[in-house]
Amino acid sequence: MLKIGILGCGRIGQVHARSIKALDGAEVVAVADALPAAAQALAQATGAQVRDVAAILNADDIDAVVIGTPTDTHFDLIQRAAKGGKAIFCEKPVDMSVDNIRTCIDIVGQAGVTFLTGFNRRFDPNFAALRARIKAGDIGAVELVCITSRDPAPPPVSYIARSGGLFRDMMIHDFDMARFLMGEDFVRLHAMGSALVDPAIGEAGDVDTAAVILTTASGRICQISNSRRASYGYDQRIEVHGALGMLRAENQLESTVEIATKAGFRRDPAQHFFLERYEAAYLAEMRAFIAAATGGTPADPGIVDGLQAQILADAATLSRETGQPVDLSAA
Repeated sequence: MLKIGILGCGRIGQVHARSIKALDGAEVVAVADALPAAAQALAQATGAQVRDVAAILNADDIDAVVIGTPTDTHFDLIQRAAKGGKAIFCEKPVDMSVDNIRTCIDIVGQAGVTFLTGFNRRFDPNFAALRARIKAGDIGAVELVCITSRDPAPPPVSYIARSGGLFRDMMIHDFDMARFLMGEDFVRLHAMGSALVDPAIGEAGDVDTAAVILTTASGRICQISNSRRASYGYDQRIEVHGALGMLRAENQLESTVEIATKAGFRRDPAQHFFLERYEAAYLAEMRAFIAAATGGTPADPGIVDGLQAQILADAATLSRETGQPVDLSAA
């Protein structure tokens, strides 16, 4: 039985706690949060103890930690957890600094602990099935990957100001998915973005509407588009075109029921947000973490995947700011 401590009892910490409770082979032993009320609520929901962060990281009765705290705390927590011999599940991004992530890679490697980066979309049943069919050769060599991600509404500007920007906060998931699907490193990136949804986002130095083109050394192309606004709900789609055909994962609706009348065809709206859309993915990623931590096998995606996605996010931020493509070959 893997004994887990949860660091951060906000929305994502609650999601992971529910997943652990639903799975065999692990249990939540303790939780910690800067807000006592949040920690107490999650402790009651899981039957865990409320402890401070240091007590969890130093505890002999805890084998692993789930880091769901603000990104600027990850660097310190990862180092302390690794040195304490704890398996680590860390939400994305690992850190806003690629140098800090490289330091963490060294420390995690020296400690020999399991580390899984929380790119949950890899575990979505539809996206995972799509990748499996790519690897099986169903559409031949991949030529073009198209990824669409649109949120139903932008977050508060107060969140935008500390998020690191759309490319590091939102599109980083899509950068990881692009790597996951393409199977070849990218060597060139060109990004563009605008503040079309909320002028205050632009005033905060960020964008809410963006597109990125990535190319590989062999000339394969990936295009990613993001928007902080979709009036019809949470929009998550992928299309992969290959030499022998095309694979597509459609957006998820509240149901598959469609009604047809003389007024036309009508379907249910898209699922509202990521908690509903990726419920199965969160469960599958936690199952994978538990299996890696108890079985001694490398976790996938690991901390190096967190580094590679951050490199792409930084490059996209630079490209948007300068208006110029970025050479990734030396990154």
